[in-house]
This record gives sequence, structure tokens and C-alpha cells, in this order.
Amino acid sequence: MYSIDLMIEEHKNILAVIKVMRTVCCGILEGKPIDEEDFRNMIHFARTYADRHHHGKEEDILFRDMSEKLGNAAQTLIRHGMLVEHDLGRFYISELEKALNRYAQNPDTETKLDILARTAQWSDLLTRHIEKENEAVYPFARRGLSKDVLQKIDEEVHLFEIKAEQAGIQKTNLHILRTLSEKYA
Repeated sequence: MYSIDLMIEEHKNILAVIKVMRTVCCGILEGKPIDEEDFRNMIHFARTYADRHHHGKEEDILFRDMSEKLGNAAQTLIRHGMLVEHDLGRFYISELEKALNRYAQNPDTETKLDILARTAQWSDLLTRHIEKENEAVYPFARRGLSKDVLQKIDEEVHLFEIKAEQAGIQKTNLHILRTLSEKYA
């Protein structure tokens, strides 16, 4: 199934940015300065690629059809699991941005701690979240949804991808990922 395979590939990119984020945080703990531009790029990636692009396809297409077609188990899994975690991830990124803005005005130790904590929280949440989707949610969708529904999802995801390409979402964010990965390899 094209759409689920694509989402698994996107998870690899999200995990790669998480690896960078953790490396950056370890460097800060070891005395390196906070690079505000790099953090802003990480926030941009988290919001536009991980959330709007990747989670957008899940929430607007895959999870919608799973909820409609697979009954209470899917509805509970999605509503009380996946969507809650998506919202929590948005909260952590918002709090990270606020901490970074405070740090730009007053670079104190407590705000630095907030930057590290929010980065670690988002990274840990998304790592666990990705594992659940890859190991449980996506296999559940593959097993439970009919071929017709899976084909409809693939078609909708394909259109979503075309619009995102036209807006430069993939190109911009994969460039950010490559740049950060090379810098912090």
C-alpha cells in the first residue's frame, strides 16, 4: 500500500531529525552554545513536515477511514491514542518555541533547561508514537481495511503529496534535515 509505505518512510525522516535534536541537546549539556537558527529549523521541520504534512495525511485521510470502517477499536486507538499524542507533540513544539524566544531575549540557565526539556519531550514522544504506528496502527489498517478503501486512501494521499510538492514542503524540509544531519553528524 503506497500511502502506508510512504508514511513509514516519512517516519524515518522524522527519526533522523530526532537524532539531530538529541545530538544538539547533548552538545549543549557539554557546553556548546544554543544555535537559535538550528532550533528554529527543527521547529519548522516538526511543524511543517512531521505535523502538517505527515500527521495531516494520517488525520485527514487514514485515521478518518479507519475510524469509519474499523469500529470501536480503531476509534478508541485513534481518538484516545494517536490524536492525543499528535496534540501533545504540538504543545511541546509550541513550548519549545516560546522557550527559544525567551532565551533570545534573556539567555539564562532556566530557559536553556526549558529548551532542552521540550526538545527531549517531543523527541521521546514522537519516537514512541512512531513505533506504535509502525508496529500496531498501520498493520491494523492494512489487515482491516478493504482493498477498495486502501486504494481510495492511496489516491487521496497521492493528491495530498502533489499539493505538498507544489508548495515545496518535502523539498524544503528534506533540505533542512540534510543540512542539520551533515552539521551534527
